[in-house]
Amino acid sequence: MAFAAFSTNAAPVEAAPKKRSWIAPFLLLPGLAYLSLFFLVPLIALLLTSFQATEFGPLGKEFVYAFQWENYVQAINEYMPHIGRSFFYSITATIFALLIGYPLAYLMGVTLRDFPMWKSLVLMLVIAPFFFSFLLRALAWKQLFADSGPVVGVLNMLGLFGPGDYLNGTDFSVIFGLTYTFIPFMTLPIYTSLDRLDIRYLEAAGDLYGKPATNFWKVTIPLSMPGIVSGTLLTFIPASGDYINASNMFLGSPSTAMIGNVIESNYLITQNFPIAAALSIALMAVILVAVSIYIRRSGTEDLL
Repeated sequence: MAFAAFSTNAAPVEAAPKKRSWIAPFLLLPGLAYLSLFFLVPLIALLLTSFQATEFGPLGKEFVYAFQWENYVQAINEYMPHIGRSFFYSITATIFALLIGYPLAYLMGVTLRDFPMWKSLVLMLVIAPFFFSFLLRALAWKQLFADSGPVVGVLNMLGLFGPGDYLNGTDFSVIFGLTYTFIPFMTLPIYTSLDRLDIRYLEAAGDLYGKPATNFWKVTIPLSMPGIVSGTLLTFIPASGDYINASNMFLGSPSTAMIGNVIESNYLITQNFPIAAALSIALMAVILVAVSIYIRRSGTEDLL
């Protein structure tokens, strides 16, 4: 009893305060410095440039900071067709890349899971374009789609093309170029999700007399949704700002110019830096809002 009373009345021993470790913040410093130098500082500079006003002085055209928000109104009103065209091209290319990339990812991650040699071969074919320059690939397709190229020749032989029909400089060629360029970016994240898929889920669905189509839509698609979301983001975001495929030098024409071509023209040719910066900020803002809505609607908020 005395021991019990003594143990009950004894004051609890306070734990010694833990010393705060500075190792983790110290290890984060290089990454934070890199992000600040190459992301935050350029973003602030771009934002400040978008509010500059144009003045003509003794040295010619000059840009001064004047908080001229009218730059955004002018940029959007003047280049609204290019903005709409950019998102139409990027969304269409993302859909086509998903329709092509998902079967490839399923082939590697599920069908050929027990055949590592064939699986590696298909994977190598998917990533093979990365071994060649992006510009060379675009030029190659331009030659293939040329009026004297093999694709137009076959279409003429089949009677699908007339004397005045062409492929280069059309909506089809630009969307095709975007789709071809970003198929690996769509395929690889989906393949990663499917490669980690537990086949026992599919076997259990089959044991419960589920039809193959039902099992695919009810089991495989939901379990691979993180890869689908990652792939669509890796395709849609860079495709929206692409300016190579839609350029006159490659697969595009003035009638297929995207917002990236407009930004390039205002920055390098006309040197209208405030309008180019305003278009860049507006493009980033629209993409950020669209991506946030898409992720929340897809039920994968953890990717944010």
